[in-house]
Amino acid sequence: MSFLIVFACLLLLILLLTWGKLNAFIAFMLVSVVAGLLLGIPPEKIPGSLQKGIGDTIGGLLAIIVLGAMLGKLVAESGAAREIANSLMQLFGEKYLQWALLIAGFIIGIPLFYGVGFVLMVPLIFSVVYQYKLPAVYIGLPTLAALSITHGFLPPHPSPAALVTQFHANMGLTLLYGLLVAIPALMLAGPVFSRFLRKMPSAPNPMFRQADNSNSQVLPGRCNSFLTALLPVILLMVTTACTHILGATPWLTLAGDAPMVMLFCVIVATFTLGLAQGRDMKQLMLIYGDAVKDVAMIVLIIAGAGALKQVLADSGVSNEIAAAMQTWQVPVLVLGWLMAALIRACVGSATIAGLTAAGMIAPLMVQAGTNPNLMVLSIGAGSLMFSHVNDAGFWMFKEYFNLSIKNTLLSWSVMETIVGTAGLTGVLLLNAFI
Repeated sequence: MSFLIVFACLLLLILLLTWGKLNAFIAFMLVSVVAGLLLGIPPEKIPGSLQKGIGDTIGGLLAIIVLGAMLGKLVAESGAAREIANSLMQLFGEKYLQWALLIAGFIIGIPLFYGVGFVLMVPLIFSVVYQYKLPAVYIGLPTLAALSITHGFLPPHPSPAALVTQFHANMGLTLLYGLLVAIPALMLAGPVFSRFLRKMPSAPNPMFRQADNSNSQVLPGRCNSFLTALLPVILLMVTTACTHILGATPWLTLAGDAPMVMLFCVIVATFTLGLAQGRDMKQLMLIYGDAVKDVAMIVLIIAGAGALKQVLADSGVSNEIAAAMQTWQVPVLVLGWLMAALIRACVGSATIAGLTAAGMIAPLMVQAGTNPNLMVLSIGAGSLMFSHVNDAGFWMFKEYFNLSIKNTLLSWSVMETIVGTAGLTGVLLLNAFI
């Protein structure tokens, strides 16, 4: 009966989000209350479960998401992202423009949130398409694949960072493993797959002809742009390596803490991309304030998923599901990926898919002794699977590139499916050697 109740609650969540068009946070809270009542939690204890779930999930994550949003917003507003793209295009030359844009998308995608990165990179893609008369989908899809991969696999993006917290994984190790998985997945979904799309018709809006040149701002220096954008990755990897070599000392623990890393990076960026570029502190604080508004709903979605997770845990149904799943002849890493993929196909949101699957698979992961860092990546890969008409990214790609629904499915949806499948393959290969 517990299985039927959980299935019905997930179905209710999907219906509220898709058919009911309800706000995701409200939907999660409503479903959490319904699930608690149906699973036998005393009514007076349900508010406590909701509060604990929200607090435990957001407590260690809020600073990472907010500070990451501030850094990403400043990288975009200062022109550092544009400087990175321009520098790479100069370095690679006309022959390898696709690779230049792909690498730019990957680097820019690390500090920037997906929607911001998408809107930022599209004018750059189309400026190259118009200037060199190249096929738009062939040139642009690998770059957008890079943005999608960083969004699904690499902290400090909200979904992988939330999964790291939920599974008690190591942020630095997850980032290192994520890079090892992400790069082959990107090669397959980007340059390799896009070769089959050279002749796909696309007529991007002519307004993008001038979009790249319309910005007359003075860009920050090349080294400044690259180092500031990549500083969180550099520091997380360095502190993780030092901890493995020297052991966990108090100062290393402080320096390697993800919120501390992000705080330091924002302080550095305030000087390197803010004050040093002629902006005053008031302007910078307005940029940071706008960044917080951009991620407020993401934070609430993560909080709502945490509430549902706690209700399932307090009712004992998570342990029941874990015990039942132990009889399945499916590796836990594959099972987590499959759960996330199914929820993604139904709901459309990678963040919701990842966090909902995590709440279901967590007890089984503990019992099976699965590597938590790889579990984060497995669920992240599943949450990127088959994006279709219920995903905002699908429609952004369709409208920006002016494609038919059929061609959007054949390009964007297939690319996302390749990313998710290649990601799982990479995780399983890593699991065989770690």
